[in-house]
Amino acid sequence: MEGNNQTSAWQFLIVGFSDLPHLRIPLFLAFTLIYLITLVGNFLIMSIIYSSPYLHRPMYFFLINLSFIDISGISVTFPQMLAHFFLKRALIPLTACLLQVYCFALLLTAEFLLLTFMALDRYVAICNPLHYRTIMNKNMCIQLVAVSWALGLTLPLPHIVLMSGLSYCQSHTINHFFCDVSALMKLSCTNIHTMETMSYTFGSIFGLAPFLFVITSYVKVISVILKTKSTEGRRKAFSTCVSHLTVVILFYGSICPTYMRPTSTFSLKDNKIVSLLYTTLPPLCNPIIYSLNNSDFKNVLRKKKERV
Repeated sequence: MEGNNQTSAWQFLIVGFSDLPHLRIPLFLAFTLIYLITLVGNFLIMSIIYSSPYLHRPMYFFLINLSFIDISGISVTFPQMLAHFFLKRALIPLTACLLQVYCFALLLTAEFLLLTFMALDRYVAICNPLHYRTIMNKNMCIQLVAVSWALGLTLPLPHIVLMSGLSYCQSHTINHFFCDVSALMKLSCTNIHTMETMSYTFGSIFGLAPFLFVITSYVKVISVILKTKSTEGRRKAFSTCVSHLTVVILFYGSICPTYMRPTSTFSLKDNKIVSLLYTTLPPLCNPIIYSLNNSDFKNVLRKKKERV
């Protein structure tokens, strides 16, 4: 597959963690455990919300979708990575590589928007409680989730089209554990200025702008909470807001440093380590954050224990 002439790549070699052969078994076991805990934790969140009429509210409708995105996101990368621990040459065809890039970008975009709509829900609930049921009705919630998925499905398509036309001069070896868009751009000998410009534009519109909206809305939310006279009401409002704000900071803090900078400024090896953070931490920690800091979840779990 390697040559000096510029050619179109039909398959890539995924390095994964093959450069650490002495840690193959420990890493495989650790990543398998992380994957299983993530699946179980998010499935539990979804089943608890679905089976508890008390939680059939907008915020938890969004949370079910967030858990589904987290399960799907980690499933796009981890099964392949785990399989590669036992393959001598972890080859992946170009079409499969682009499909993985598309699925990952789809879920990433949907999560950006969903976290923003969850912040909007908290803003309306706390800053405009009298009109909350009217504004955040069932149809509105369904439409917001549909927008998240619709934009997630369509926005990555221009990137995929451009990436399908990239050429690679010498190496088709990806020093990563999945087909990350930045890794493919780094290997290309085609001019990627258009793709980088598009990435920064989309990142600013659908990444940075939503993050600024979330932070701004929570400044207003916290100021309203602090003025609340009821101690119980203040505590309950803080519990739900802190949970969501923690998830937002964890998600944005692990994603933005990777995708909001020029491809030339980082190495594939460093990017591989950073990628582990944003592919594992948010989906792994989200169920823990929401269950531990959320009084509604604690009440539901307490009632379930009492019935048992």
